Amino acid sequence: MPHIVMAQCTALPGQEDALQSHIANLANAVRKEAGNEGFEVYQRPATKRGWTMIERYRDREAFDTHLNQPHTKSFNNALRELAEGGASDVTELAPVCRPDDAAPGVRGIDHVGITVPDLDAASDFLSRAFGARTLYDVLPADADPMQGAEVEHQLGISAGARIEHMRLMRIGASANIEMFRIANADQADAAGLVDYGLQHIALYVDDMDAAAKRLTEAGGTLLSDPHPLAGVEDGERNSGVYTRAPWGALIELISSPDGVDYPADCPMPRWKPQPNI
Repeated sequence: MPHIVMAQCTALPGQEDALQSHIANLANAVRKEAGNEGFEVYQRPATKRGWTMIERYRDREAFDTHLNQPHTKSFNNALRELAEGGASDVTELAPVCRPDDAAPGVRGIDHVGITVPDLDAASDFLSRAFGARTLYDVLPADADPMQGAEVEHQLGISAGARIEHMRLMRIGASANIEMFRIANADQADAAGLVDYGLQHIALYVDDMDAAAKRLTEAGGTLLSDPHPLAGVEDGERNSGVYTRAPWGALIELISSPDGVDYPADCPMPRWKPQPNI
């Protein structure tokens, strides 16, 4: 059950800029917590110097973990000198009018996958054309390539193919873009409007086994058993599996309740669909 809170605070006269800076730093840190699923910051026009933060966590345990984070404690300590009353006013919220727009346990598209001939050139294009931000390399260009029978089995690639570089990017408040550079394989031109499918889409799921069962019952096929994620996305409970739709398109199921071990230079967290409950 998600745990949602509203935190409100009002800056002391002359401390508006300092409080705003602390709130911005807190937002950047909290959004990278494994259990955080949303941190929105608003100014309150009707209340001079007032701020409202709407925070969503995976569950109460994730919120309790948040309270013990160094950045949370540092922010609360700063409020003693910056905010009226020396603290924020925290109110728990309960979701209502929940949408019924997906199967139970399925949230929505987590990322789309694109294979490109030159990953740096493609990144530059997406950045210049749309303002895309590079989040991190799942597989750095100088790392050992992903290859071999097990990789071929898990991802449905041809014998001998090597995944040499993988990168995650994000454009605004939308799904992530995962790009691949793959060598030693026959590669067709990109699909056109009349062709079937993208390279793959990925759906974020809360229950991997239940989602996989639902997919196979609907006529899809798993390429392997669910397996751990790679690189900075690895985590004890994080997993993914590639599947094929009945017409052959690749669809990945992904779940990352343990979050991502973000590198220090990651400019913002990867986007994650909200729970469909």
